Amino acid sequence: MTDALRRLEAMLLIRAYEEKLVEFQRGGAPGTCTSVGQEACAVGVVGALESRDRILTNHRSAAHLIARGADPGRLMAEVLGRIDGYCGGRSGSLHISAKELGVVLTSTIVGGELSMAPGVALAQKMGQGEPGGIVAVFFGDGAACEGIFHEAINLAVQWQLPLLFVCENNDWQAFVHRRETMPDNAIADWAAGHGLPVATVDGNDVEAVHAAAREAVAAIRADGQPRFLELVTYRLRGHFEPDDQAYVDADELARWQARDPLQGQADRLLAQGSLGAADLVQLRDRVAARIEAAARFAQASAWPDPHTLTHHVYAEQGARS
Repeated sequence: MTDALRRLEAMLLIRAYEEKLVEFQRGGAPGTCTSVGQEACAVGVVGALESRDRILTNHRSAAHLIARGADPGRLMAEVLGRIDGYCGGRSGSLHISAKELGVVLTSTIVGGELSMAPGVALAQKMGQGEPGGIVAVFFGDGAACEGIFHEAINLAVQWQLPLLFVCENNDWQAFVHRRETMPDNAIADWAAGHGLPVATVDGNDVEAVHAAAREAVAAIRADGQPRFLELVTYRLRGHFEPDDQAYVDADELARWQARDPLQGQADRLLAQGSLGAADLVQLRDRVAARIEAAARFAQASAWPDPHTLTHHVYAEQGARS
């Protein structure tokens, strides 16, 4: 299987996973923030990282986790509050961390991951983790309106940190359109104003994203200096499930739906002859079967023992010591 085909499969897996979560929610499971329409950002960037690198992400984290190699069954178990989840059912979909994958944290605080990223990158620079590792922090355009955006970039530049800033500019800040909060090109201009090398990329083109990420990662490894990627994409579903998107302009949504990153990658591979129509059907069927198996695993997973409620709580452990 070619790398381009693997990227398509990863995007299909992310989409199928999040659509299954929407189905769960309609059946009474906890809601979640999906990244439907943004899959190329996660797959393109994470695919340019190595196992020694660390990741910090935000409330739309499933794509980053799956692109990193997370087990969809364990992710679903976590969302359903079951013991086989990555955090033992304690985090839901919005706070998942996976140390074994190098995913330090998922933050629901807007810009929260930006507040932590310079510290993680500084620790990396000071010798924690594997030699040569870098840190990638994912955030949205809403976080770019927070003061911590500038503070984090300033620290990264001044301390010369091996940190890749990845802004997934999806045009929506919860229920508010980006045009209501900032002028065009503001994010790239703000980052460049701090002295950061910036690249703005079509975030719906997974190959363009991957190429830009590889270049940025290689540059960080070479000189230890931070870099900034702005990935221009669009959130095709609402802010949080359920959400009827009544606030979204229908014509704008239709234009972006026509630029679906999954269909774009599939069309590219079909045109190149590296993927046939029958192959695409088989690929979708394989992904669907994997997600159904993941759902069965998650639903069969046990509930946590109520007696473990206070485990992993810092105040409880401090009281015992």
